[in-house]
Amino acid sequence: MMQDAILSFAKQFSFKPVIQNKQNLTQKKQFIVLGMGGSHLAADVLLAHTPSLPLLVHSDYGLPPLSQTELKNTLIIASSFSGNTEEVVDGLRLALHKKLSVAVLSVGGTLQTIAERRKLPFIQLPNTGIQPRSALGFNTLALLKLMNQSTLVKEAAALSKHLDPKKFQSVGEALAKKIKGKVPVIYTSRRNSAVGYNWKIKLNETGKIPAFYNVFPELNHNEMTGFDVQPTSKHLSESFYFLFLKDSSDHLQIQKRMHVMEKLYKRRGLTTHALELTGKTGFEKIFSSLLVADWTAVSVAAIYGLESEQVPMVEEFKKMIE
Repeated sequence: MMQDAILSFAKQFSFKPVIQNKQNLTQKKQFIVLGMGGSHLAADVLLAHTPSLPLLVHSDYGLPPLSQTELKNTLIIASSFSGNTEEVVDGLRLALHKKLSVAVLSVGGTLQTIAERRKLPFIQLPNTGIQPRSALGFNTLALLKLMNQSTLVKEAAALSKHLDPKKFQSVGEALAKKIKGKVPVIYTSRRNSAVGYNWKIKLNETGKIPAFYNVFPELNHNEMTGFDVQPTSKHLSESFYFLFLKDSSDHLQIQKRMHVMEKLYKRRGLTTHALELTGKTGFEKIFSSLLVADWTAVSVAAIYGLESEQVPMVEEFKKMIE
């Protein structure tokens, strides 16, 4: 059950990844993560935490459009929780064909088979029966291990003692009641875009409702004008619920923009709510917010009488494209 996955989330940071075939791991200073859905979220979070990391996320077939020289200087990390994501398998096979440096993260599946056959560096993620979007702790530690980021590993591992999922439950449940009957739109700074995106997908996959996100300051140059409520279009804006994720570490002008935009939206009769990112460390702030998102999403599903864990439409789609 999703509730069990949420309550035990902090335990994931006790995971100590082991690199199989480590002798074949080529040390690189740049990294590309091939991942779709829940399997690239850890890379997104790492970039939110440390934007200077030499890390690129590729969520598509094949490889990013870089020169052969750039690719040769990069470690390609194929990340798929199930090990069977076709876009990631496709990218890994292309990387092997180009004789690039690669490593693999998965529970098993095709990626594990390829890694074992080709003696590739491989970290096997714990198979605890949870959904990929719920395995963010395991994925974060595994990625950091492959990137040789020992300081960040230590900071992340500390969450196993300092993060208490239960304490965020009431906040999420209360927010779910406010969201009922609305379509959430999540707003963050660009730096925290991964946090906003995670909120969105949790509401999509766990809550089973439409949800969207955007980032400051870009949305001040376009999206907000779509909500300049006018009598003839007022009905189009009434279904949205705007959630502002605020961070005291954001640029002062970003903080000011959020404050002013909340005012503008409220003047136009739009429903808004602000949540502060809180915590003693960067990781604590990020994962505390995502736990609120988890509780909100699972509570939203309960309000609508929906099952929160499985993703039947994704499975239906996969069968149709086989």
